[in-house]
Amino acid sequence: MSNVQVDPGPVLSVSDTQLRQIEQFLFDEAQVLDEWRLHEWLELFTADAHYLIPATDRPEGDPSRDLFLVQDDRFLLEQRVNSLLTRAAHAEYPHSRTTRMISNIRATHGDGGRIRVRANFAVYRVRNGVIDTYVGQYRHILEYDAEQVLRYVERKSVLTLDALRPHGKVSIIL
Repeated sequence: MSNVQVDPGPVLSVSDTQLRQIEQFLFDEAQVLDEWRLHEWLELFTADAHYLIPATDRPEGDPSRDLFLVQDDRFLLEQRVNSLLTRAAHAEYPHSRTTRMISNIRATHGDGGRIRVRANFAVYRVRNGVIDTYVGQYRHILEYDAEQVLRYVERKSVLTLDALRPHGKVSIIL
């Protein structure tokens, strides 16, 4: 019988209290997104934040070198939200109905007081009688603002899918 060694996990895990706060942050965000309160969702980001979705064929891609499905800075993120809330976003007017599930949340201390968060997700999108399922892992970087409120520095959704079917794009916020 071989000895199987289990990784003891990150050395710098956050406290149980912080983990509960991060879990609540993610759960609250899921509700805001499912209710399409997108302007409220924008408030969860720092001024220099990024929202990223790597291509399905390069989940570990580098946004400075590789093609991403979404690679928004704060300005582009605001444009995306404003577009999604108008008739101009034909793929999302009327908007899809979504249900999000988040699990296996892990958080560790990062550089400069930031917090690295990983969590599994499933987003079910219902539109015109069709259900699309997006599954993957969140790899976020959070920090506390001056009022000690959590904010995104980087919000990254890494899809486990090998392709986007049937439409080949992501028109909702993952």
